[in-house]
Amino acid sequence: LSKKFSSTSSTTAVGTVTSRVTKNGNAVVEKDLLNHEDLAGDRGMMDDIFDETYQEKEGPRPPLRYVWRNIILMSLLHLGALFAFTLIPSAKIQTLAWAVLCFVLSALGITAGAHRLWSHRTYKATLPLRIFLTIANSMAFQNDIYEWARDHRVHHKFSETDADPHNAMRGFFFSHIGWLLVRKHPDVIEKGQKLDLSDLKADKVVMFQRRYYKPSVVLLCFIVPAVVPWYFWDESIVISFFIAAILRYALGLNATWLVNSAAHMFGNRPYDQNINPRENPLVSLGALGEGFHNYHHTFPYDYSTSEFGWRFNLTTAFIDLMCLLGLASDRKKVSKEVILARKMRTGDGSHKSG
Repeated sequence: LSKKFSSTSSTTAVGTVTSRVTKNGNAVVEKDLLNHEDLAGDRGMMDDIFDETYQEKEGPRPPLRYVWRNIILMSLLHLGALFAFTLIPSAKIQTLAWAVLCFVLSALGITAGAHRLWSHRTYKATLPLRIFLTIANSMAFQNDIYEWARDHRVHHKFSETDADPHNAMRGFFFSHIGWLLVRKHPDVIEKGQKLDLSDLKADKVVMFQRRYYKPSVVLLCFIVPAVVPWYFWDESIVISFFIAAILRYALGLNATWLVNSAAHMFGNRPYDQNINPRENPLVSLGALGEGFHNYHHTFPYDYSTSEFGWRFNLTTAFIDLMCLLGLASDRKKVSKEVILARKMRTGDGSHKSG
């Protein structure tokens, strides 16, 4: 049985499916694996494939070291977001529409940009599209693309272990926001330093953003969203700032965090019942298609992160539109035959009723 991917113009067999016993979280499972060399040659990377050889160190966990700056800033952000809710009845309809637009744009900077393009290289993007996604990514303010992609590859390669930055085995709060409020586990740092990030370093757009990340965030995450309603339709600057900047930013963060927390705990597992990530449609709605998480961890190289196309998946529709416009190409897609075979072998059986 061959693992097939489709590009804009053709379907190409890449690697073969084999069976191997591996460990993820507390489970020892039989897993489909690709020929890693073929897969790496096709995408230019393989560091998002689960590493079954990793062994957690014995002994007590390192003591938690709190990052008080992050604790204070996140507390203030969420208090500001709560205040922003009280301003919604006073806001102009144009301001609310602008806030929604900023939410979608910034989300695409994460989903279509940092995640599917730069972390997993599931499709190729032209320079104009990469610049657009980088601008949107700075509006999202969730670490620069280089750091986001590095941490996300570590998350996939060492999922649900001490080397996973937001290890869901440590509970909902930790995997949602707590991991940002404490120092990283030493294994996360150690394994992150060993990844091959040459593709990110070779992307001048990624490295330009990394070099000027702080001023780009101040401008694109806070100043532009707040100034546009105030300048163009005479909205109150307080309402503009708290709704289009603060509330929109807080909602964007939590939508992304729910992929790490809720989508690792709540939902069915039709593709691999032996790993924690789940299919969660509500998370997909909020995160523009990123809640099909059992599928995504089973097939991280699929550009759609789902077998259902545009269903609850605005990011897939966006990438398809970019391909139609000639701004993107070479989308990687797992064949229906391989998906069905995997469901039958390792799924929880929910696909039969779903």
